[in-house]
Amino acid sequence: MLHTLKQRFNKFFDRLTPFQVIVLFYISAVVISSILISLPFLHREGIHLSFIDTLFTAVSAVSVTGLSVVSTADTFNTPGYFVLMFILQFGGIGVMTLGTFIWLMLGKKIGLKRRELIKTDQNRSTFAGMVKLIRQILGIIIIIEAIGALILGIYFTQYFPTFNEAFVQGMFASVSATTNAGFDITGTSLVMFENDYFVQFINMLLLTLGAIGFPVLIEVKDYLTHKQKNFINFSLFAKLTSITFGALVIIGTILIYLLDRNHFFQGKSWHEAFFFSLFQSVTTRNGGLATMDVSEFTTPTLLVICLLMFIGASPSSVGGGIRTTTFAISLLSIIAYARGKSNVRIFRREIDPDDIFRSFIVINTAIAITGLAVVLLNFFEPQFTLMEIMFEACSAFGTTGLSMGITPDLHLAGKVIIICLMFIGRIGIFSFLFIIRGRGTKDRYHYPKEPMIIG
Repeated sequence: MLHTLKQRFNKFFDRLTPFQVIVLFYISAVVISSILISLPFLHREGIHLSFIDTLFTAVSAVSVTGLSVVSTADTFNTPGYFVLMFILQFGGIGVMTLGTFIWLMLGKKIGLKRRELIKTDQNRSTFAGMVKLIRQILGIIIIIEAIGALILGIYFTQYFPTFNEAFVQGMFASVSATTNAGFDITGTSLVMFENDYFVQFINMLLLTLGAIGFPVLIEVKDYLTHKQKNFINFSLFAKLTSITFGALVIIGTILIYLLDRNHFFQGKSWHEAFFFSLFQSVTTRNGGLATMDVSEFTTPTLLVICLLMFIGASPSSVGGGIRTTTFAISLLSIIAYARGKSNVRIFRREIDPDDIFRSFIVINTAIAITGLAVVLLNFFEPQFTLMEIMFEACSAFGTTGLSMGITPDLHLAGKVIIICLMFIGRIGIFSFLFIIRGRGTKDRYHYPKEPMIIG
């Protein structure tokens, strides 16, 4: 009987593409997380979560978004915090990555099928070094989180009454920031640290390390340990990702300040304005943490933040959105075409035409999905303004977690729409498209080509 079930199970999985299997694993992670989050002994006394609120919290945790219909601090107790941190690790590092690490710890061998799933989950182009990649990712993330927890835990002793509470707060803050989850157990995100630039700096550093991309972190580690000689040897991916990421942070900081200098920043000192602007620009890279109520910004500033959240973090990172390289390649393609160039070149390399094609597919599909979500949310949640709805939708798709305060007041339909956006944002546009595509087949013949009028 068991042998027959195993055969059927294997046949079922053999018919699925790696993308479809990845989606099934993430759905399984959501189901397991929902069960864990619903356990009464993880809640504070008198707290009861409805099914939709439990599901919403689970998806938000697995997708490391941070949007929440309940207060984390008021809902969960200390054991609940640790369970939530465990879920954030799965969501941030990747279900297949962390699952494979556990598999290795049990002494199991990694077969070709599992290697293919890791390659898909981490957006890798080859099977080479999959096991080494897993170990490096886990090692780097654990070291970053441990150092962050130690620094913040010690520093928080001046904010919290007991040593234990300070370290729990520091550990949760470090995990939440590194995984770009956006959850907090202070009850007010980082608003209580709006004048503490040290806490802000550490959080910005952790947010950046989580969102910059695992391949970049690995190459930086190789450079620091002298396995990689100089900057020239860095991959095109690392160079393009780092420059795009940095440029977006700088441009975002400048735009946020300029657009709100006569409104939110009026009367504030230069260092207050700088840190408010910088932190909001960094946290839109998928962080979700906030040092202020973003609804206090003007509409132009909120639109800029929406765009930054829509772009999101780097590929093979803890973040979502269309990803930084997608944005960079599409922008470079437009510039190259405007200059009459037939190829997209950067750092003495040419971008593969397939990657250019894929980048525009991702952008157009993301615009269509997010746009449809905005229309549906506007229909089902007419009590909110269009700006509030657009901000919520971009935050969910970018798995950012920032909100203008409407999340707890969403109705059932609104919560379901946001759940779908968070899930799609985490698994990625291509995984979403490949759910229905199947394995695909090559065309056996082609029709005559005919030019079309464009533009």
